[in-house]
Amino acid sequence: MKLKPEDIDKIAQRMRTATTLRDGNARARITVHMGTCGIASGAREIMKAFLSQIESHQSKDVVLTTSGCAGLCSHEPMATVEIQGEPPVKYAKLTEEKVARIFKEHVEDGNAVAEFAIGQGSERIG
Repeated sequence: MKLKPEDIDKIAQRMRTATTLRDGNARARITVHMGTCGIASGAREIMKAFLSQIESHQSKDVVLTTSGCAGLCSHEPMATVEIQGEPPVKYAKLTEEKVARIFKEHVEDGNAVAEFAIGQGSERIG
């Protein structure tokens, strides 16, 4: 399944109309890592799967965004889920089925899916 131009347009529109977690208007942010290794491993399909979950659940308070390489190429495709007030959780080796479960259990219900997670908290220093 390939991402089509209209899918990119939907994502771009959602990103333009949504604000970041720091502005306090979004409850959750999902970042799909789309470096070359991520794209080669299926990150486009993962992005589309998260977009589908957001649309089917009519989630108005979830921001979907992308980033470059997360530096863990062998674990791609990957995504990071941030729920306001909670440490971010990085998920690895994603599939559409895992995305559905992560969306339901973590994004909607607030419970990280430990069996798919490879890290919790920020990798930023300072």
